Amino acid sequence: TMDVVNKSTVSEFVLLGLSNSLALQMFFFMAFSLLYMATMVGNSLLVITVIADSHLHSPMYFLLTNLSIIDMSLASFATPKMITDYLTGHKTISFDGCITQIFFLHLFTGTEIILLMAMSFDRYIAICKPLHYASIVSPQVCVALVVASWIMGIMHSMSQVIFALTLPFCGPNEVDSFFCDLPVVFQLACVDTYVLGLFMISTSGIIALSCFILLFNSYVIVLVTIKQHSSRGSSKALSTCTAHFIVVFMFFGPCIFIYMWPQNSFLIEKVLSVFYTIFTPIMNPVIYSLRNQEVKTALKKLKNRFLNSNKATPSCHF
Repeated sequence: TMDVVNKSTVSEFVLLGLSNSLALQMFFFMAFSLLYMATMVGNSLLVITVIADSHLHSPMYFLLTNLSIIDMSLASFATPKMITDYLTGHKTISFDGCITQIFFLHLFTGTEIILLMAMSFDRYIAICKPLHYASIVSPQVCVALVVASWIMGIMHSMSQVIFALTLPFCGPNEVDSFFCDLPVVFQLACVDTYVLGLFMISTSGIIALSCFILLFNSYVIVLVTIKQHSSRGSSKALSTCTAHFIVVFMFFGPCIFIYMWPQNSFLIEKVLSVFYTIFTPIMNPVIYSLRNQEVKTALKKLKNRFLNSNKATPSCHF
């Protein structure tokens, strides 16, 4: 007699994390805790600096503060859980928790993709159409761009979640990563709709790839324009654009790789997933504040203001 396969849904998943070795886990725990704290402090500082300094109340910095907020969110959707899991040895995540992680991952990455495109649009107009800049990139347009990026992010993540919820899970529940993402979770489903899944996942890859090509082209045009008008102002524009482009490249590289080829070796996938959930969020404040003279100046002012307010209270000097 053939047993009827029990199609009970999996109620929780086991997150295998990045490594089994205790020494490596200790190292990851230390490294990720530091990186996470640095990400939150760095991005918060960038947001505070832009808000506090009226010189930075321009479209580019408005978009940049939004990028910092998304980066803090992207850093927070899975990393704190991973850090606490290292401490407690707790390795499971509920089915709902897993779907929630998929939702937030795609919400924040989807939103960040559109926001990076908005930032490239802003730089493109500023450098290629400087006379029309104020009329094209108005405060209303900036708000509209940010709202649009969140709406697109929500639509994208909803589509991913709806797809994940239609997958039947009937047994295998070991997620070979430190958070739930579709390419990894999809491989645990008991389905024959393999092709559909590959299609669904690679559409994410194709979206990322086409956005990347668009961004790449816009920055190439901008750089060519800067080269033609070489002057003092152009070195500033050049450093801003290179900064933007480094961020874009570091963010899109792993995304495209993971989603265009969902059947990667898990090792590569793990390295890349660490990259865009832990390294990219900290790179933005580092790249923008180190390469940007205006932000540096504003940070100095903020520091002096803070130090002067502290001088009122007696302090010990060694």
